[in-house]
Amino acid sequence: MTDPATIEKLRPKLDPFYRTVESVLIGQRKLVDALLIGLLTDGHVLLEGVPGLAKTLAVRTVAGALDLKFSRIQFTPDLLPADVIGTQIYNPRTGEFTVKQGPVFANVVLADEINRAPAKVQSALLEAMAERQVTIGESTLRVPRPFFVLATQNPIEQEGTYPLPEAQVDRFMLKVVIDYPSRADELAVLDRMGGLGASADVAPALAATDLEELRQAADSVYVDPKVKGYLIDVIRATRKPADYGLDMAGLIQLGASTRAAISLLRAAKAHAFLVGRGYVTPEDVKVVTPDVLRHRLVISFEAEAEDLRPEALVKQVLDRLPVP
Repeated sequence: MTDPATIEKLRPKLDPFYRTVESVLIGQRKLVDALLIGLLTDGHVLLEGVPGLAKTLAVRTVAGALDLKFSRIQFTPDLLPADVIGTQIYNPRTGEFTVKQGPVFANVVLADEINRAPAKVQSALLEAMAERQVTIGESTLRVPRPFFVLATQNPIEQEGTYPLPEAQVDRFMLKVVIDYPSRADELAVLDRMGGLGASADVAPALAATDLEELRQAADSVYVDPKVKGYLIDVIRATRKPADYGLDMAGLIQLGASTRAAISLLRAAKAHAFLVGRGYVTPEDVKVVTPDVLRHRLVISFEAEAEDLRPEALVKQVLDRLPVP
């Protein structure tokens, strides 16, 4: 178990990061927490929301607050895998091929509108996300560490898009749905960003060495066996709800995977660290479960006919499952 004094010492290091990011992003504390959970757990994050809700701005601001290499890839239907990972270039003088690295060789990679690129481009990014390496010709190159992919997608526009396959979606640790801001927050956005001279540039607030130290602290957060048992029950209840007394027969076609359980554990530990606690509670599990599972559950046609979304089914599991 992490020494509480260590948590008390390290957690305040995140405060400058929060202040820097929230100087640009107004009313998006939950989003910032989710992005930090991804950073602290070496996980990738998928952001979904209608246009104009600052998804791209959020990623750029988080990247700017980190002293890490950042690159942005605008996904389009004509994008090629080489535009993402790089390619081999022939040198006629030497008669040899050299590798030209693509924009994926960065610490923080923004995959903007990821569902606009075809499957072959999405799969090129998949290897880097899953294996932390890229194969170009006969060369296999490691991506920098840390490596963090933040992808955005628009849920309402279907024309000219390529929905992410389940294998690709499952590589994202969290899927965060961004909603409209409150009236007060929207007024604050007008005051801060409504002028022509408004700037979204921020200075680094967290060094790479600090981030690694915070990662180690978050990873060492204690998880009681009873809490681990509860976490596993949440995962298994999405596969066989009847075994847990849940009346959800025929609503879930495919439940959460073992990778989902690992992601849920890591996310719960990171959330406990963010609130300044050296141990995980069932409430930490409940808070992060929607973001971890919403993109991993494959619902049935019956659930779609009843206008049930994965979030609603996850809520049923959390509401009815006994808490230790």
